[in-house]
Amino acid sequence: MISEVETAMKIGIIGTGYVGLTTGACFASLGNDVLCVDNNEKKIAMLKKGHMPIYEPGLEELVKTNIKENRLAFTTSISDAVKKCEVVFICVNTPPKENGDADLSAVEVVSQAIAKHMTSYRLIVEKSTVPVETGSRVKQTIKVNARKNVNFDVASNPEFLKEGSAIHDFLNPDRVVIGVESKKAEKILRDLYKPLSAPIVVTDIQSAEIIKHASNSFLASKISFINLIARICDRVGADINKVAEGIGLDHRIGKDFLRPGAGFGGFCFPKDLAAFIRIAEKLGVEMKMLKAVAEANEDQKNYFLKMIEDNLWNLKNKTVGVLGLSFKPDTDDIRFAPAIDIILKLEREGVKVRAFDPQAINNARAVLNGTVYAKDSYDAVKGADALVILTEWNEFRQLDFKRIKKLMKRPLVIDGRNIYSPEKMRELGFQYISIGRPTVQ
Repeated sequence: MISEVETAMKIGIIGTGYVGLTTGACFASLGNDVLCVDNNEKKIAMLKKGHMPIYEPGLEELVKTNIKENRLAFTTSISDAVKKCEVVFICVNTPPKENGDADLSAVEVVSQAIAKHMTSYRLIVEKSTVPVETGSRVKQTIKVNARKNVNFDVASNPEFLKEGSAIHDFLNPDRVVIGVESKKAEKILRDLYKPLSAPIVVTDIQSAEIIKHASNSFLASKISFINLIARICDRVGADINKVAEGIGLDHRIGKDFLRPGAGFGGFCFPKDLAAFIRIAEKLGVEMKMLKAVAEANEDQKNYFLKMIEDNLWNLKNKTVGVLGLSFKPDTDDIRFAPAIDIILKLEREGVKVRAFDPQAINNARAVLNGTVYAKDSYDAVKGADALVILTEWNEFRQLDFKRIKKLMKRPLVIDGRNIYSPEKMRELGFQYISIGRPTVQ
């Protein structure tokens, strides 16, 4: 059961991306006074008006409610947040470098700024996904740059939010992980999360940092594993849905993340996988298994492309309707989305792509210059030689396929997310191709 905190804390959130904005809004909803900071003046001006820079279900309403109740505010001043807030969360971006390392320059800059503005005890919490030993570097950076001799603690509190359900995940967590070095830091964070009544794992900072990368790497491994099994099913005519059910009912394995598709994407899994491989290499541990997971994911996108080519015969001058651009439903995030890679490769082969997504079109325009953007799903399939499904938005499950069949040049559906019934699609007169499931003749 979720309740409000007994005594409101003053919390600073540095960074208003997916993690920072969701974290700030949710902490405010628990009764805390939250001040979110970002150096992007345009974004802060938007947020002050209750306008969202990202799409996340329920987030706009949560932000507006807490602004109205004076529990959530926005600023471009780190100084204000550090001076007013006892607890300061670092939620800045940690993008991947070309070699797979996480770029921690923003973490360093923020740590320096926090140090310069501290006048009394502060608990600095790394919320961004960072490599193990980042906490010790943050601590050293603050020590070196502090202008006054004040006490502080550094802690790690990794996030486990899924885009599309981030608010629910924050307020109903499987567990809360806190890595601390002092009883004072532990008490503050325990009190902060007490309203959620969730299991709290208390550990050292290094262990907390590893938990985050290990969790995402393990989940990515499950996806690549089931995708490989789906390819075997394609070869022999087995049904991956039944295979996944049989595997997932084993409580040691579990059913989650055993749905095959055209590959995983998003900002977390690919980035964290690459970063964890690099972290291990630097520590003298070769992560051959995780390298294979990443390679299998890239292969899966190519495998799906081959399915499209095999069923269209020649790609040049063909028209393909694509439904889905975001890496998953209920988000506008296209970072590392399989749909983007697949469309770019199709277009390089001379395919004309007409695409639709309920939320991600504006973001896609920045990277897909040759794509025609449709006004809805039906507009996307006009004159198409094939319909390709790349994101499993719920609204795509409710389409009128009798209408779609009339609009298409050829009734061919190639489903990269397995959202339709092969038997029903056949009854409707479609040639239906999915991943790891027998094609119904």
